[in-house]
Amino acid sequence: MKRNIIIILVLSSLIFSGFIVYPSEKVEAGSYDGQDLALAILANSSWLVDSSYSDTDTSGNRQSAVLSSLGTMTPTHGSTFAIFSTGIAGTSIVTTGEEEPGDERGSWFEGGKNGYPRDRSTLTMTLQVPDYMHYLYYDVQFFSAEYPEYVGTQYNDKFTITVDSPNSGTSQYYFDVNSGYFVWDSRGIPGTGFDIYARSGYPSNVDMVDTYPRSRGADAGASDLIPIGGEYHPVTPNEEITVTINIEDAGDNLFDSGAFIDNLMFSGFAKTDIIARKTAWLGDSIISEPVECGDIVKYKISISNTGSADQDDNPGNEFEDILPENTTYVLGSAYSQYGNIEYLSGEKKIIWNGQIPGESSRLLEFQVQIDSGLSAGTIVSNQGTVYWDSNEDGNNDAVEFTDNPYTDDGFDLDGDDETNDDDPTNITVVSFDNPPSVTEDFSDDLVGGMASQSYYTRDWFNTTESVLGGGFEVVWSYKYLTDNSFKTKLRKTGSPQFWNYDLAELGASLVSWEVWFACGDACNEYDMLLFFKNSLDQNISKIKFEYEKVVTDSPMDYYLKIYFWDPVTEWNLLESSNPGGYLRNSWYKLRVEKNGDIFINYTLYQDGYGIVDTGMGSQLSASFSDFQRIEWRSTKDPDPVACPMFFWDDHTIGLEYP
Repeated sequence: MKRNIIIILVLSSLIFSGFIVYPSEKVEAGSYDGQDLALAILANSSWLVDSSYSDTDTSGNRQSAVLSSLGTMTPTHGSTFAIFSTGIAGTSIVTTGEEEPGDERGSWFEGGKNGYPRDRSTLTMTLQVPDYMHYLYYDVQFFSAEYPEYVGTQYNDKFTITVDSPNSGTSQYYFDVNSGYFVWDSRGIPGTGFDIYARSGYPSNVDMVDTYPRSRGADAGASDLIPIGGEYHPVTPNEEITVTINIEDAGDNLFDSGAFIDNLMFSGFAKTDIIARKTAWLGDSIISEPVECGDIVKYKISISNTGSADQDDNPGNEFEDILPENTTYVLGSAYSQYGNIEYLSGEKKIIWNGQIPGESSRLLEFQVQIDSGLSAGTIVSNQGTVYWDSNEDGNNDAVEFTDNPYTDDGFDLDGDDETNDDDPTNITVVSFDNPPSVTEDFSDDLVGGMASQSYYTRDWFNTTESVLGGGFEVVWSYKYLTDNSFKTKLRKTGSPQFWNYDLAELGASLVSWEVWFACGDACNEYDMLLFFKNSLDQNISKIKFEYEKVVTDSPMDYYLKIYFWDPVTEWNLLESSNPGGYLRNSWYKLRVEKNGDIFINYTLYQDGYGIVDTGMGSQLSASFSDFQRIEWRSTKDPDPVACPMFFWDDHTIGLEYP
């Protein structure tokens, strides 16, 4: 986010959101007024009296940023949050050069990688405490590439929040990799820039890293996202306090760390000391799409004690979780590093008993398998319950429900007047119903790139990417029925390109292949061949698009014709039966369909006319059942100066099953 803030001076000051903002003073490189960061963090802008920011980056204050999202990070209040870093804040991968693969050393600034000063980012805010308010709170999450290999060493970056209250004294809270809150490794924080993995699979010392998930290579970590404050930060109504947010390297300037902070607010009372979150995983990824019958889902529950007093292992269970309907427990899957977790088969319930020390978290896990035979759209809903001691009398008198941090259903289940802290963890089940056909209409593909398509979670189609001087990509400028189409502008020098199919993902084999296409006339010779290939690189079928010269007075005097291949009769014309017999200025559909085990039919349709030509009973060169890809190739040499463009859309394949 740009840091240059234009302030219009009206009568020497501007009234903004209930407080007076004065024009920014001229500042040195590495510092500015920090107002954008303060406003992103504060729950109420009227509390802000003044702010300033500085860091060790002399090239644009890149050690902080105001963002609306970054991977698993989303605002907890309003539309933005702030992130602070010992490196460059908000990068997609925290490595040298911010690229992958790269070594996990991050960026460093004035002091060099081993020198002084240490990399540092500091925001200072002067805030006016409202009437009746006695505590300060904020939501925070700490990330570090020093985790796990540098836990317990002098290389220990620290994120600190210091509150100076004239009447209540100075209070301070900090995070580092030794904090008990550190419960996630790279797999739990996708898209944050700290989802890095050692390419060797063994994180130790300095590694080459990328963002490809590896079960043994996680090379960074994070705390849970938790609210901090209350008794840690007492304040007095109507006073002005100073809040200093600081992140700083320790030991050296390598291995970047970062901190999310949002929703800084005042309260008149101390909030609950226990929070619990629950997420559902498929393999190494948080579930974001429907799952299938038979899939194994892993639930991860984090229980955080944000208070200073320990939560003891009291009589009764500290956590209970009844298995959701339509699932079966995976034997032996219940896990907790601390305390005792077990599955009660008679009650279909997970229970956990144990202590949660102050300022620490516990991570629990268990797995279930989705039952078979469920109808598409079935919701598997699950929510656990934490039982805890709110008054330190040795009895668990309070209840906290687990929350899905990625949803807000609008309901206040726990009666605290908030709807975003008690949401069940829901996943949607689909039944794979052996579809008779699947379609790629290119509408959800990125313009200018390759195309891909899945049926629910099964990836069955993708294309190669365009090469320099050619065109083989998704476009929006010309389409048939839906947004986007696929353009080919392919020369011999850019050949071959491919449409790839993985029908094993669908448990099916090919019965028919069809696609809508549009083209115009051309000013020179051109051809494009489509080779239908199997896994042995054998040709199943061949189609040729060829521009042939027609005697006209127009400079565009090459018209398109289509040929299909037969091993006996070789190339056979498939043409439009409309006047002129040429394919031009319209959308056409080409359909290739299996006819028994050894023959194949070709059909050409024109939009608005229906069938315009057929080629029946051509002999297959190889079996249709092992179809794997289409090779696109031009053979004209030299390459045409003006290469004709084709647009392809609404591509459907028919399927059959064993």
